[in-house]
Amino acid sequence: MVRIVTPSTRFDPLAQRERVPTRIFPHSAQANKAVAAEIADLIRLRAAEGRNCVLGLATGSTPVGVYNELVRLHREEGLSLANVVTFNLDEYYPMQPNELQSYVRFMREHLFDLVDIPSGNWHVPDGAVPIEQVADYCAWYEEQIAAAGGIDIQLLGIGRTGHIGFNEPGSGKESRTRLITLDRVTRIDAASDFFGQEHVPRRAITMGVGSILAARKIIMLAFGEHKAPIVAKAVEGEVCSAIAASFLQEHPNAEVVLDEAAADALTRNRTPWLLGPVEWDEQKERKAVIWLARKLEKAILKLTDNDYNEEGLQDLLADRGPAYDINIKIFRHLQSTISGWPGGKPAYAKLPGDPSRSNDNIFPKRVLIFSPHPDDDVISMGGTLIRLVDQGHEVHVAYQTSGNIAVFDDDAIRFADFIAEFNTHFDVAPQRAKELEAHVEQFVRNKQPGQVDSSEVQTIKAMIRRGEARAAGRSCGLSDDRLHFMDMPFYETGRVKKKPLGEADIAMVVEWLRKIQPHQIYAAGDLSDPHGTHRVCLNAVLTACQRCQGDDWYADCEVWLYRGAWHEWGPHEIEMAVPLSPDEVDRKRTAIFKHQSQKDRALFPGPDMREFWKRAEDRNRDTAQLYDQLGLAEYEAIEGFVRWRGDNSKALW
Repeated sequence: MVRIVTPSTRFDPLAQRERVPTRIFPHSAQANKAVAAEIADLIRLRAAEGRNCVLGLATGSTPVGVYNELVRLHREEGLSLANVVTFNLDEYYPMQPNELQSYVRFMREHLFDLVDIPSGNWHVPDGAVPIEQVADYCAWYEEQIAAAGGIDIQLLGIGRTGHIGFNEPGSGKESRTRLITLDRVTRIDAASDFFGQEHVPRRAITMGVGSILAARKIIMLAFGEHKAPIVAKAVEGEVCSAIAASFLQEHPNAEVVLDEAAADALTRNRTPWLLGPVEWDEQKERKAVIWLARKLEKAILKLTDNDYNEEGLQDLLADRGPAYDINIKIFRHLQSTISGWPGGKPAYAKLPGDPSRSNDNIFPKRVLIFSPHPDDDVISMGGTLIRLVDQGHEVHVAYQTSGNIAVFDDDAIRFADFIAEFNTHFDVAPQRAKELEAHVEQFVRNKQPGQVDSSEVQTIKAMIRRGEARAAGRSCGLSDDRLHFMDMPFYETGRVKKKPLGEADIAMVVEWLRKIQPHQIYAAGDLSDPHGTHRVCLNAVLTACQRCQGDDWYADCEVWLYRGAWHEWGPHEIEMAVPLSPDEVDRKRTAIFKHQSQKDRALFPGPDMREFWKRAEDRNRDTAQLYDQLGLAEYEAIEGFVRWRGDNSKALW
């Protein structure tokens, strides 16, 4: 393997283990703008030279932000793409170009039809080629790339298996455009786009690793904490065919562009103290001490000077030691995060030495919990929700989306049958009920994978989710008038693909904030949701909070971010740890079980195949066990929260 020496790896000791030059941005939006600007500069340069700019393009959620920025540059700053020729990496096989999941359709919706690129200049592998002609077609595709002069910039994403394009594990460095069989993990990850894994094609046409490496410049994008483990393997691990993205290490002009979440597993972020001197702040200090305790399987208060010295933390010991002082500081911080009173204690329950908060004088509080889907509240913070209600606070839950696309068709038929029989029994508009039942059954019977549900079916599915949310809320002690169904417009497309977050969405959140004027806000900070709904919903909440910061009521308001459905906060990040008793764990599980349409098998489970209740329970128990291992009190389970303060510590995603 040829080590590529770049300015970033030569002068930045924190990047010394990275075998591909890597740029890390605070947020994906900044990364997208930077990459789009680089592409735009090359387009303009080639135009000035009277030449075409040849781009290799990727699909999926990762590059969409780059395409959005290119469209903006075209519309607002006059960027012309008339001299651009494109070649897409891959396409499912078989796949007609007009199907919902077609990458032809994807590219037209996100880029080709929105700019001035000539229709004859873009190329996407043809998923409709007869099977006996596929080999010849793949050779022709390679010839077209060569005839265009080769690819100037190749955009890539990275899959959970480390694939680039659809080059699954085992793809060789010399591989070229070909028909391949998709890995099981890849098909699971694609299941949401096809409304079920059983509908995902088993094969695809993809440019090979060799085709990709022939590009003059390669930019691999990755965003979100769910990409962090495979990014670290591709960037810091050995080159191997098991992780196709690792071959980028051998390219003379490749770079990886990440947001902070996707960079989390890189050594520079995970354990920077192993690479050289570190500028210690409070969170890095906590992270290092917890890492040391976990590595040595010791409680924090048992760590010694020798432990720090022998495990690469000499600088921390010299700067903030001795070990006893560091240990006490971190232990007391973790201890202070544990709170059985998430809404704050009333005066009668306060003890000397209890930590205080900015609005501790307000009891009981008005609490507003934002739940992206109708079950995220109980999955991710059900125990805390129950405790807030039991402790007398005025708790409201705002369900931001209907969640209707995550309901199985069979459930819609079952409820349509119920409506028909109910209305017939009670002689309530029986003819209309029978028509509805017939429509639902006929529609579902003829429905194609990924087809948008009719308005009637969408309504029934939304009603199913609402009914489940009410049942879960009641099991937590909430009355129906404390449950609010927002049905934010960005979500209501009937498809996995959503509209961009719009002003109407944000205004809706602002309206609810100003109506309830909460003292505490809880929002989902779990950004690994593979469909992106959590990210959009969080952006709406935080943007709305920024707009309300000048309101009088907001001065007494705290914003807490929860996780659980997809990932959990790290122990060094947690600022409030709410312990749950065995009875509260049981009550939380019961509340989750009320969401029967998501029980046993969710329509879109994502990469974690455990049921949602099991994921949440395991993560809550793991957090409690970790606190115990670090030398703190032993609890059955713990739900963790991070506070958002409206500054750069947890800015907009």
